[in-house]
Amino acid sequence: MADVLESAAGEALDDLDELAARAFDGYIVRKDLALRFKGQYPVPTYVGEFLLGRYCASTDPVEIDEGLAIVEKQMRERTVRAGEAELFKSRARERGSVKIIDLITARLDARTDSYLTALPSLLLDDIRIDPRLVADHERMLTGGFYAEVTLEYDATIALEKNGRPFGVGSLRPIQVSKRDTLDAVARGRREFTTEQWKAFLLRSVGFEPERLSARARDVLLLRMVPFVERNYNAIELGPRGTGKSHLYQQVSPYAHLVSGGKATVARMFVNNATGQRGLVAQYDVVCFDEVSGVSFDQKDGVNIMKGYMESGEFSRGRESIRASGSIVLVGNFEVDVTHQQRIGHLFGPLPAEMRNDTAFMDRIHAYLPGWDVPKMDRSLFTGHFGLVSDVLSEAWSQLRHEHRLAALQGRVNFGGALSGRDVTAVNKTIDGLLKLIFPDRTMDIADADLEWAVRLALECRRRVKEQQKRIGSAEFRNTHFSYQIGEDGIEQYVATPELAGQDGIGSDPLPPGQVWAIGPGGADEGAGLYRIDVADGPGGGVRIANAQVPPAFRESVRYAEQNLYAHARPLVGDRDPRQHELIVQLRGFDAARGGAQLGMPTLLAFCGALLGKSLKGGLVVVGGLNLGGGLDPIHNAVDVAELAIERGAERLLIPISARRQLNDLSDDMATRITIDFYADPVEALRKALTD
Repeated sequence: MADVLESAAGEALDDLDELAARAFDGYIVRKDLALRFKGQYPVPTYVGEFLLGRYCASTDPVEIDEGLAIVEKQMRERTVRAGEAELFKSRARERGSVKIIDLITARLDARTDSYLTALPSLLLDDIRIDPRLVADHERMLTGGFYAEVTLEYDATIALEKNGRPFGVGSLRPIQVSKRDTLDAVARGRREFTTEQWKAFLLRSVGFEPERLSARARDVLLLRMVPFVERNYNAIELGPRGTGKSHLYQQVSPYAHLVSGGKATVARMFVNNATGQRGLVAQYDVVCFDEVSGVSFDQKDGVNIMKGYMESGEFSRGRESIRASGSIVLVGNFEVDVTHQQRIGHLFGPLPAEMRNDTAFMDRIHAYLPGWDVPKMDRSLFTGHFGLVSDVLSEAWSQLRHEHRLAALQGRVNFGGALSGRDVTAVNKTIDGLLKLIFPDRTMDIADADLEWAVRLALECRRRVKEQQKRIGSAEFRNTHFSYQIGEDGIEQYVATPELAGQDGIGSDPLPPGQVWAIGPGGADEGAGLYRIDVADGPGGGVRIANAQVPPAFRESVRYAEQNLYAHARPLVGDRDPRQHELIVQLRGFDAARGGAQLGMPTLLAFCGALLGKSLKGGLVVVGGLNLGGGLDPIHNAVDVAELAIERGAERLLIPISARRQLNDLSDDMATRITIDFYADPVEALRKALTD
């Protein structure tokens, strides 16, 4: 098949296309076909795909061409382009009825005790409709939906005073209603590997994964989580043109996009006069686009939304109403993310009443890094097969009633920095990601797939906490999020990449075996920042991985090795360091490259690797060793402390002999770092290890 069929974009079918054709016969469509209609007809992408799925769900080129001709004919004849409104109204009069595809909304006209609908493309807002149709499709009352509408014209009514000749004869929502859609998707998923399924999901929403970085693919998958997770609150801010609102506007009829401007409490939550439920009760996802311009018509609108984001409930008088719609906020930075952090925090583009409200932020489950997605252009869109959008969105909607958190039980432990709200937020993101990747609840979830979801979830929640910390709330100061896979797993820390410096000491603990160190220097060179990395493997002895090893550093490693063997019991317990091969690598970050007097940080790196434990975040270690375990004196302790502060250290671990020198450290410098002293290697290790 791959050698005879090519897409309109010139892309031959690949192995993933053939796998999809076998697994989802009748449920797939070539995604470049929908792009043919983009911009030609005034309807979202999923409307075109609904028709393509009906007539072009095949890999047979002949069937695709025949179906495409039907779809193009229907789109041409049933969508109303600018300037054609009177033409369609005339056809309805002359023929008695006309079929159109449009966004249909309804309202109650209390004066006549009847419902009236609006079809915006025809500029009509007083169309008659049977109340039973409104009762069957209540979403008409809360923003509407796209449908195939049979519009009738009654000349007799037209002659009546205040007559309304146009009426809705029938309508068919642009969505599937099959109860077994999720079962079909789950069955097909079993044929794919995890990486194949991720790629297929991205193709199903129109993107070509091969042209995206791994980071961009992860962010696009995170955008899907609100569709499968009930009451999920997410925000994505970033540069313009990265397609932040695309998924919520073009792919699913279960999502509603609220463009920047006033939002009414009645429309969002409940109309107190009529009891009519709002958008959050009618849609799976409500997305606020251009969030910087959003405001509510009532003073307490933001508080009502905060309450809903916390509990999933809102009130109408004494009645408490529960809904499950997810809230997504998207908007733009006027500057790049680095500059945004320099001038404020990452919630800066939000409206004033939300911008610095840490309680509002605390209700955000995930902050997506929109700056990691490239600007959209045609080269990023796929010409391969994906699930028909309405099949995909229906499966997502059904997944909202399922859970995958059982996969975490006994397998994942979170660190002590996570509060109750943090755990809830992280669990919801993990649950959503696992439902996306494993729609079949019977499939086993491998540790690697679970860890992928855990790391993304922790990062996105930590990004929220970092902004709260910047605003200055003391309760959010501990942002060192960590996890452990299995009872015997190593505690791993998760950073937010935009905060991690490439050549500075971050606030996060490094992985076990890695240590920030400052060499005090000597007559030939000044103090310098280093990072020592130690890997633990089977075998014996110590090996330095650097191609060219400075003699002074080789001596530091030899002294650290001998002290490790001599004091193994108090340092690493019953672990025998002679039964492990320790591979050492030195990285220099300043002009200094000699590596002199790095014995203590090297010894602590050995211990961290053998124990499988990280040292404290933001810690830098100073100190040379001799063969007998004695500590070399530090002659320039003030210079060392100032360098540590300059490079972002929060804590300095230094020999006790330097205490008097550090009395000369300026008051300004002394308030910016915590200094711990040690008298021997065992005390140094105890003070260096994380609590």
